[in-house]
Amino acid sequence: MNLAMFNFSTKKDQKIPLTPAAIPTTKIVEDKTPVTQLKLEEVLAAKEIEVDYSDVRLNNYYYRSFFVSNYPRYVNPNWLEPLIDFDHTLTISMFIYPSQSKTVLDDLRRKIAEMEATIQTDIERNHAVNPAVELALDDARELQEQLVKGSERFFELGLYITVHSDSKEELENASKLVESTLSSISITARQTTLQMDEAFLTTAPLGEDLLQLKHNMDTTSLATTFPFTTSELTANKGIMYGINEFNGSLIIFDRFSLENANSVVFAKSGAGKSYFVKLETLRSLMFGTQVIVIDPEQEYIKLAEAVGGQYINFSSDSPVKINPFDLSLETQSGENELGRKILNITGFLKLILGELNASQAAVLDRALTSAYRLKGITIDPTTQHLAPPLMEDLYKVLVGMEDPSAQEIAFRLERFIKGSLSGIFSAQSNIKLNNQMIVFSVRDLPEELRPLAMYLILDYIWTKIRTDPIERLLVVDEAWYMMKNEDSANFLVEIAKRARKYHLGVTTITQDVEDFLNGDRGKEVISNSSIQVLLKQSPASIDRVGQVFNLSEGEKHLLLSAGVGQGLFFAGPAHVAMRVVSSQNEHQLINTTPIRT
Repeated sequence: MNLAMFNFSTKKDQKIPLTPAAIPTTKIVEDKTPVTQLKLEEVLAAKEIEVDYSDVRLNNYYYRSFFVSNYPRYVNPNWLEPLIDFDHTLTISMFIYPSQSKTVLDDLRRKIAEMEATIQTDIERNHAVNPAVELALDDARELQEQLVKGSERFFELGLYITVHSDSKEELENASKLVESTLSSISITARQTTLQMDEAFLTTAPLGEDLLQLKHNMDTTSLATTFPFTTSELTANKGIMYGINEFNGSLIIFDRFSLENANSVVFAKSGAGKSYFVKLETLRSLMFGTQVIVIDPEQEYIKLAEAVGGQYINFSSDSPVKINPFDLSLETQSGENELGRKILNITGFLKLILGELNASQAAVLDRALTSAYRLKGITIDPTTQHLAPPLMEDLYKVLVGMEDPSAQEIAFRLERFIKGSLSGIFSAQSNIKLNNQMIVFSVRDLPEELRPLAMYLILDYIWTKIRTDPIERLLVVDEAWYMMKNEDSANFLVEIAKRARKYHLGVTTITQDVEDFLNGDRGKEVISNSSIQVLLKQSPASIDRVGQVFNLSEGEKHLLLSAGVGQGLFFAGPAHVAMRVVSSQNEHQLINTTPIRT
């Protein structure tokens, strides 16, 4: 184990006493101490280096290197793509050495003679011929023929990989992933045990192969190792999301063909996130997909009118009503529909009422059950087609209960029954989801009521779509409203997790990344979304985004400097740099930027 430490210190300032005679005048004292000139390598060198038998540590980063000792017999072009696109930062070095054909031919003739003699000996002794020797002999003869013809040349290849991580534990996990990834393409990678320092320098941009662990390759085999191709996200069906910035190809994808159809879109204000989602909405409508949008800022009204959609302005004086007590008519799910609905209403009421203690929560649960029972609705599915109760019915049940907790809840609920907010949440639903595009606007509601309305609309949509599972997109714009409260965040996560069962794709959009990722629930929405789109990010949030999405420094720089409609598009394990493009007609329908005169 070698340990090198570089410590730098500066000489303390000397104290110069001032005599009375010296006070009126200025005196310069020259420090005769010689100044040490540092070399460039001393400035750039790590402060601390530790070389172990299995890794190298530079400051707070750990490095582990591998060399490739065995290759597959047959390969296709770009067969190293799993390594090039590996989901962790790697340093890969390839050293190619040309060889003299005459020397190679002499070695081949000797090897061929040895293998022929081995096979002949086995035959004479009535032993089974080793199939590995026969296979190697065939390869050697074929290579010899190609070299003699001049159609191939001979090379030696050294391939080395270095993994680096912030911790020993992460290094171990990444190393196992590298080994398993290479093993999946029939490559054997071994750690450069006891030579980690030499291996680290070999993969550094110095152009020196200090290990000299090489493998023979002909021209054709060597050409297939070069990563000439780039990641593509072009499927046989789906809609066009944008242009691949790497190679100019089209990004065409069918989100319903993935393990789930959910997506998240993160971007700062003005980066083009609503433009991107409206473009996806318009193109999805052309394929017959129903799209339902929760629109906090009335950005989708122009698009809804253009396609003949239904635009619902949800406000206190609007004739449109949604009853939080509505039940799904789905009777074949095997679930306790009434119990599920009571849980959802409890979460909604917590947004209205604020925090509830254990006693108040128990009283509320009993009151909800009683309100349904008074309408003849029980856990029996045959009773759940009856007209559901209203918020006023719950209020009356609470008032009639002889319990101080019930009276306290009724008091908090009163302004939604008799006060200034009456009628918003206490009426039978009069909406039908029978249009191909439906937009719910909550802009005209007070700021404090927007999370309530978004929760209520989501619950209503979730209740209704479960009775008619067709391909749908549910767009939740400014989703950070939902993530600010634990109950609404839990509800959004539940929808994201179960949406696939009902052919629903949830699109979650937010510009306040910090609020969205403030708890674990936001990360759960991301992990349950097969498509992830990152457009231009602010410097304040880029580190958090980079940590959650495991971005490289180059990718973070791309998101900081990206223009409007530029960013990263993730679909499953692959991701590419994307540029959003639209036709002139599409642009006229979805653009909301004011035109300067």
